[in-house]
Amino acid sequence: MNLWFRLIWAKFAWRFRSKTTGDGVGRRNFRVWPTDLDIFVHMNNGKFLTLMDIARFDHFKRSGTWQKLVKLRWYPVVVSETITFRKSLKLWQVFAIETKTIGWDDLSYYIEQRFVVGNEIYAKAIVRVRFLKKSRGILTPQEVNDALGGWTGVVPVVPAWILQWNDHTTLPKGREPAPSDWSI
Repeated sequence: MNLWFRLIWAKFAWRFRSKTTGDGVGRRNFRVWPTDLDIFVHMNNGKFLTLMDIARFDHFKRSGTWQKLVKLRWYPVVVSETITFRKSLKLWQVFAIETKTIGWDDLSYYIEQRFVVGNEIYAKAIVRVRFLKKSRGILTPQEVNDALGGWTGVVPVVPAWILQWNDHTTLPKGREPAPSDWSI
C-alpha cells in the first residue's frame, strides 16, 4: 500500500518542487517506512529498485519529459539494472535518490541513481532504459532526443565498463538451453 501512496504523491507533488532538466540531476527525498523493512530491520533490497522507479518518474515529470512522452504515446521500460550497496538504510532514516542520465547507445539510455544521506552514498545503481511506442516498436535514443527537443547539455559518453556490463548481461532472443551443470 505504501508504494501506491508514494506513487500518488509523486504524481501530484512534482508541481510544487523545483523544475529539473533532462540533462540535469533530479533529487527526490524519501524516508524509510516500517513497510520498507526486511527481517534484518533495514530497508529491503527490493524496495531500493521500487523507489528508483518513483525517483525516475519524478525526474521525468519535473523536467517536462513525461508530459511529452504521454502526448507521443511513448513510455520507458527498464531493460536491466545493477545496484551496489554500501550501507544500510534504517527505520525512519531520510535519504535522497539522485537521478542522472549518463549516456546512451544505439538502443538504450543509461541512468545512474544514487541513494545519498548527507553527502555519503549508501547505494548506487545503473539502469538501462528503452523507450517503447504504445502502438508497438522500440525507439532509438536519437528518435527520443529529437522528439523531446534535442539534448540540451554536453552529450555524455557512456563509460566503457557500463557498455561491457550491457554486453555481458543482455539476454539472447528466445530460450537458450540450460547449462549442462544445471539439473532441470
